[in-house]
Amino acid sequence: MEKRIYDKKTGIHYELQGDYYLPCLELPEQPKVEIGIWGKRHLRYIKQYHKIRYATLLTSCKLTAYLADIDQQAEELFFRLVKQLAEKEGVTEQLKAENQMLLVKRMNNIRYRAEEIVNTELIYT
Repeated sequence: MEKRIYDKKTGIHYELQGDYYLPCLELPEQPKVEIGIWGKRHLRYIKQYHKIRYATLLTSCKLTAYLADIDQQAEELFFRLVKQLAEKEGVTEQLKAENQMLLVKRMNNIRYRAEEIVNTELIYT
C-alpha cells in the first residue's frame, strides 16, 4: 500500500495511518498577532465552556482576529474604568504628595474592581 495518495476529485492528499487513509488537512496561515492577558483568559474560557464556538472560530481561521479584538476591547475598557473610578474617588496628584500609601491602597482597590468588571462584561461571557 502506498504511504501517501492524492484524490483528483477532491484535491486532497491522504496519508496511510495504520490500516486507514486519513486526509492531510492544514489550516491556512493566520496573521501573527500578539494576544494579551485578556485574550488569553477568554481563550481558556471558550476552550473549556464554549467548545463549539472555539471549534468554529478555529476552523474558520477567525480565532486570532477574534481574540485580538476581545483583548483590545478589554484593555480599553479596563483603562477607561480605572481612570473614571480614580476621578470619582478623588485619587489625585495631591493625594500622591500627601499620603502615598493611601494612594497605592486606593489604586489597587480601583484596579481590582475594574478587572472584575472587565472579566464579567467581556472575558467570561
